[in-house]
Formats: sequence, structure tokens, C-alpha cells
Amino acid sequence: MIELRHLSKTYSSSSQEVNALNDINLTINDGDVYGIIGMSGAGKSTLVRCINMLERPTSGQVLVDGKDMGALSPAELRKERRSITMIFQQFNLLMQRNCLSNVCFPMELAGMKKSDAKARAMELLETVGLPDKADTYPAQLSGGQQQRIAIARALATQPKVLLCDEATSALDPTTTHQILTLIKDINRKLGITVVVITHQMSVVKEICSHVAILDNGTVKEEGLVGAVFAAPKSEAARRLVFPGRADKKVSDPASEQQLRLVFRDDKTTAVPLVARLAQETGVAANVISATTQMLSDEVYGSMLVGVPKNDIPLVIAYLSQYPAITVEEVSADVQ
Repeated sequence: MIELRHLSKTYSSSSQEVNALNDINLTINDGDVYGIIGMSGAGKSTLVRCINMLERPTSGQVLVDGKDMGALSPAELRKERRSITMIFQQFNLLMQRNCLSNVCFPMELAGMKKSDAKARAMELLETVGLPDKADTYPAQLSGGQQQRIAIARALATQPKVLLCDEATSALDPTTTHQILTLIKDINRKLGITVVVITHQMSVVKEICSHVAILDNGTVKEEGLVGAVFAAPKSEAARRLVFPGRADKKVSDPASEQQLRLVFRDDKTTAVPLVARLAQETGVAANVISATTQMLSDEVYGSMLVGVPKNDIPLVIAYLSQYPAITVEEVSADVQ
């Protein structure tokens, strides 16, 4: 288990102080795939680097399985880091070493016999689907293949935690999906806790069980992916889940009130709701936008509609008969 308790990080210079993290409190359970998402500058990378003490927090604690990482001696911290490994956006492979040697490298640092390290590295190359690339150098690989080698290297010391800092940001959508599938399989087969740092909604939706929304160094919202993304409560989460603005030509704020409807299962997403609403109440809703998506292996839908202001009580009362539909009044400036 990873516990972040009142974690703060301040960078100081001669001219100013920057509060990169402010009183972060999170619990990441063993075996979770936990996403931390936010826009550029939100503090995501600083947060993940505090977990393994590549960045020392200004205040607060990072506890991994009850151990206070900040209280460890340098030797103890080096030992603990073997169980908390990391993959990066730019892969960070050693270009002068072939793939087998790259995977062997952390085992060599740990003092493992070369023969044992080589055997373990070959097993890991098999795990990531590249056993035929042992003698190949990183420059000869595609970006997706390089990230697979980086994942194999990260698994070399049999870690309990894998930190992924924007690990798919440099990859195309197809390769991103392949890498995320590999990470998810590793999580399931090996039980490794995975912390995913990203600015991409699609990454969190595809792989994560829990998510925290980070904005200006503060956690604005956190919980199950389905619950947070289906019905975001904070403004930061709304900006990520419902980006952009509704076209004012589609909805007239002077005569219509916008309602956001969130459908929380596949039965309600299949309901022809607007047609039923018109048939049974006589209210013609104006559909502004609608989406259906998979979140944590469940189907969720979201619809933004414009309803005549005088009919709002009638429409809300009608929709209350559907327990799996959440109804929220929203501003015409927010999609």
C-alpha cells in the first residue's frame, strides 16, 4: 500500500516560490492500477517522483507498506527503490547496450550473477513479447518496442510498484493501446501495483481502476474511474471530462436550461430517452451532445440537452423514474 500524507513540495528561487504540490492525501491499495491525471503543470510528475524520493517533499510523508520513505538512510532507500521501479515517456534506455544488456543492467547493479541476470532478462523479454530482440540495440527499435524493453528492465528487480510517468505520450494510438494492454496484463498476472501519470483521458479510461484529478498541485477529486468520470463533481474534473463549450447556436440560454444526463449502465444507455420524453410528457428536448464509453469495463453514457425552462420540473420528475440516470443542471457556458 502507498500512502501519501499531507504531501507538499515547494521549489524556491531567488525571485519566487512555486508550490508544486499542496497537502496531497492519497491511498493506493496493493494491486491497483491508479491513475493521476491533470493538465500540464498540475504537479503530476513531481508527485510521482516524490513516491520514490527522486524528489524530496518539502513536508508530509510517503509510506510504502508502512515504511516512511523520507526517513530511510541512503542505503535503505536504494534497496527500497528496487521494489518501486519507473518507466518514462522517453524510455531512457542505454543506447550503447543491446536490449538484453539493458534489461540485465539493474540486476547487475543489485549484485546478481551475470548468468542468472541473463536468464532472468530472457524471461522478461519473453514476457514483453520481444525475445528475438535480445541482441538488437535500442536505436534499431520502434518507440513501442523501446517502451517494451523499458518495461522489461523495470520488472527485472521483481518490483512491487511500477510508476508510469507519461509512459505512452510519445506513442501513436495503436501502440499506446498495445503498451497499456501489456501493463494491464502484468498487473493482473504479477499483482504489481501500477501508478499511471498522464494527461490523457483515454489512458485512464482504458487501464485504471481508480483516479485522482490533480490541478495546480492539489487533488480536486478522486475515486473509482467510473464514478469520477461519469459524474465529475469538481471543476477540474469537468474540464477534463467535458472539454469545450456548447455551441450557442445549438442551444438558446434565454429560453432553455441545459441538463446533463449521465447513464450508468448498458440498460439505460440503450433507452431512447429523448423520444420517450417527448411521447410521454410532450416536452421536446434539444440534444446538444451525447457520448457512450467504457469506463472500468462498464458502459457509461452522457447527454447534454436543452429543455424549455418552464418544463424543467416536469422533466426532472419524469427522469427520476430511472435510478441509473443522474440529472444535473449546468450553465450554458459549460459543456
